[in-house]
Amino acid sequence: MALIILRCIFLICAGGVSAIINASLPEGSSSHVPWLVFLSVMGLASLVIVGDIYAPRKRIDTISAVYFGLLVGMLLTYILSIAAAPMLDRTGNAGSVILVTAVIACYVCISVLIQTKDDFRFLIPYVEFVRDAKGFKPLILDTSVIIDGRIEDLVATQIFDNQLILPRFALAELQAIADSSDKLRRQRGRRGLDILNRLRSDPKVDLQIFDRDLPELAGHPVDMKLVLLAKHLEGKVVTGDFNLNQVAQIHSVPVINLNEISNALKPRLLPGEVFMTKIIKPGEGADQGIGYLDDGTMVVVEGARHHIGRELNVTVTSILQTNAGRMIFAKFET
Repeated sequence: MALIILRCIFLICAGGVSAIINASLPEGSSSHVPWLVFLSVMGLASLVIVGDIYAPRKRIDTISAVYFGLLVGMLLTYILSIAAAPMLDRTGNAGSVILVTAVIACYVCISVLIQTKDDFRFLIPYVEFVRDAKGFKPLILDTSVIIDGRIEDLVATQIFDNQLILPRFALAELQAIADSSDKLRRQRGRRGLDILNRLRSDPKVDLQIFDRDLPELAGHPVDMKLVLLAKHLEGKVVTGDFNLNQVAQIHSVPVINLNEISNALKPRLLPGEVFMTKIIKPGEGADQGIGYLDDGTMVVVEGARHHIGRELNVTVTSILQTNAGRMIFAKFET
């Protein structure tokens, strides 16, 4: 509602501007000129409103970078024009020189701020305060997370409101996997690209491709680059890779491990509980059978080797928790 009122006031102001312009027209102007001015001003105002409507997702950091870039560029131009005033007076074309200087200065300042906007936290202090209070840190995605596919389901639950960042070097690695000569790797890479495209097209997901080449990332392997980038952006690494998890912990970088999240959400069973499972294959032990829960947890059942293909009521004897997952040991008594 506030936007509708603002746009109506903007159109009224545009009409007022056209009236002021018409009042300043010289006497004897054609009767069509006032209408032409009115329609031109109102048309321009309508284009501004249409552009505003069709670009609903505006990034405040980019807008701030443009605003402060213009401000600093104009300030530099003013200072330079004062300092070089004696020289400009001799040229006889001071206005043109100042105009060119202003255009160049504004462009350079805006370009620098847009490219380094992630390093400036002072532009809008109250926004940063709210983000720090809620713990909204950017999530840097690993290639394995995109290929895995569970990140799409996890983001769809809206449990994460954080900005997702995929570095350009991780995207290049994903594209290399999709172009691999190995059929299985190629399929995994293409599935990862499909998932990435769905995430980018989802208006509820804030996914950004990080294009900057930081000097401290040069010469490092991909895993180390992810860790250093997360430290630079003060974010968290999202991965399912055990080795990357260990490297990030060594460098004191927070990690969200999808395998740990998956294990935390699995139903808890206690020794002595009875449940039903289907025996799929024989186990390594002489009398063991292997079954699986609906979430993929392996169940090793003693005394079930000769019951492959049957659903059995088994009793939990112990649970083994590892970094790779969880195993349940049970027994079957006839």
